Amino acid sequence: MTARIGWSELPEPVRHGVEALLGEPVVEARSQSGGFSPGSADRVRLASGRRAFVKAVSADVNATSAALHRREAAIASTLPDGLPVPGFLGAYDDGTWVALAFTDVDGRQPEEPWVEAELVQVLDTLDAMRRISLAGSVALPGCGDALRGAFLGWEKLARRPVVGLDPWATGNLDRLAGLARQGLSAVAGQSLVHGDLRTDNILLTGPDGRCPNGSSPGAGGAVLVDWPWAALGAPWVDALSVLINVKSLDPGSDPEVQLREHRVFSGVPAPDVDGVLAGFAGYFLDMSRRPDSPGIPTLRAFQRKQGDALIGWLKLRLPPRRTG
Repeated sequence: MTARIGWSELPEPVRHGVEALLGEPVVEARSQSGGFSPGSADRVRLASGRRAFVKAVSADVNATSAALHRREAAIASTLPDGLPVPGFLGAYDDGTWVALAFTDVDGRQPEEPWVEAELVQVLDTLDAMRRISLAGSVALPGCGDALRGAFLGWEKLARRPVVGLDPWATGNLDRLAGLARQGLSAVAGQSLVHGDLRTDNILLTGPDGRCPNGSSPGAGGAVLVDWPWAALGAPWVDALSVLINVKSLDPGSDPEVQLREHRVFSGVPAPDVDGVLAGFAGYFLDMSRRPDSPGIPTLRAFQRKQGDALIGWLKLRLPPRRTG
C-alpha cells in the first residue's frame, strides 16, 4: 500500500475549501491506511461533533489519481438510494487539488487474510445489490468495454514475455488469451459493478449499523467505497474480484468453496469464471512490469502478486490439454 499524507499536510486553501463544503471547521482528523492513492484519506470530526470522511490528491503528484477522484465525484453524486455506499457530501476542485467528502462509515476493513464469516458477509451484500434499481443513475460503460484493453494482457505477454512467468502460463499463452476474450463476453450485464473490490475498498458494519445511503445491513453487512471504476455488468463480477483478493492474500486458500456454494454465483458457467480469471491474470502480469506510477511505489509488486496468484488458481481449474 501507499504512505499517505494527513489532513494537516494539505495546503491551507484546500482545507478551507473542504471546510466550506462541509459547512464547519474540522477539529480532529485521523488518517486511514490502505489503498494506493498518494493523497490523503482522513476520518474527520467537525466542530459540531458531526463526522465525515475526506480524501484529497494533487494532480502534480499523480494526474491519474486526480482524474479518478473527479470521475468518482461524478459517479457518487448520482448513485441511487439503497446501495451500500457512503453518502456523497460534495467535492472541492481547484484544478490541481481534488478533494471528496463522504459521510463517515462506522465500520472496519476485513481482516487480511480473509476469514470465512467476513467473506460471506461481503458476498451476501453483493448478492443483495443485484435487486436495487439503477433507473436514473449516471450513465456507465459496460464492463466489456471498460475491460477490453485490460484483457489483452496475454497477447502483450506473448509479444514481450515477462521475467519469471510460470512455465505453465508460458506454455498456455494462446489458451489464456482465448479465455480472456471469452471473459469480455462473460462480464456483460446491467448490474452495478464496483470494478475494484478488495479489502481496502470494503468496510464491514456491525449488527446495529446502517448503511449510510438508506439500506440496512441486518445482522451485519458491508459498505463499498471508492467508485471511480464503476460500470454495468454481470452481477457476480465484483464477487469474483473479492475471491481474487482472497486468493492473492492467501495462495493456499480455496475460493472454490464459495464459487460452488454462495448464491451470488448461482448459475454462473465455469468457463465464464475461467475467462474472467484469465483476463485479470494477464492484465495484472502485464501491468506489473511497467514503471512505478508517480507516488505509488508499491502498486507494481501488488499487481505481480495478484497475477501470480491467479495463475496458481487457473492451473487448478483448467484441465490439461490433450496430446496425441
